[in-house]
Amino acid sequence: MAEGVELLCVGTELLLGDILNGNARWIAQELASLGLPHYRQTVVGDNTERLINAVQEAAQRSRVLVTTGGLGPTPDDLTTAALAAAFDCPLEERQELWLEIERRLSAGGRTVAASNRRQAFLPVGADVLPNPLGSAPGMIWSPRPGFTILTFPGVPSEMKAMWRATAAPWLKEHGGSTGSFSSRVLRFAGVGESN
Repeated sequence: MAEGVELLCVGTELLLGDILNGNARWIAQELASLGLPHYRQTVVGDNTERLINAVQEAAQRSRVLVTTGGLGPTPDDLTTAALAAAFDCPLEERQELWLEIERRLSAGGRTVAASNRRQAFLPVGADVLPNPLGSAPGMIWSPRPGFTILTFPGVPSEMKAMWRATAAPWLKEHGGSTGSFSSRVLRFAGVGESN
């Protein structure tokens, strides 16, 4: 039976060691503070086939999958399309998202690139996880009974704002909390680890 929360971080830059995966650490701490069992973390590069495989595997063993990364407008931002493909679900444009993306990006006098329109597409049936700080919305989507996906951009400030505003309240209500976790760090000097 599927249980617990799993984390999937997307980005070749993580696999190459170009950036430290601080999102995984932060989310793990947040899950513990919510009392949610968290059993596995996976990192996948910007590759559609590997991403689909990782998502399908997670769906077999977890109740909730949290993803970070791959929600931007560039060709290597594959997360949303790969998630839809993993469950054979079409993407649909959300006009309200596109209008918000255009408004947000053009507010600073910038020209809105055509590629930004990709960010307004979500799988049919997905709910928007609003991004108050950036142009990449996330989603909360249950592609099958007993399995829900929450997606976040890889930009830490955006991910944290979205988590606090929307995801944490959702997880408190739907995540299957087991109470709270506590841990204690003991520090020793002059004693070997085996002792």
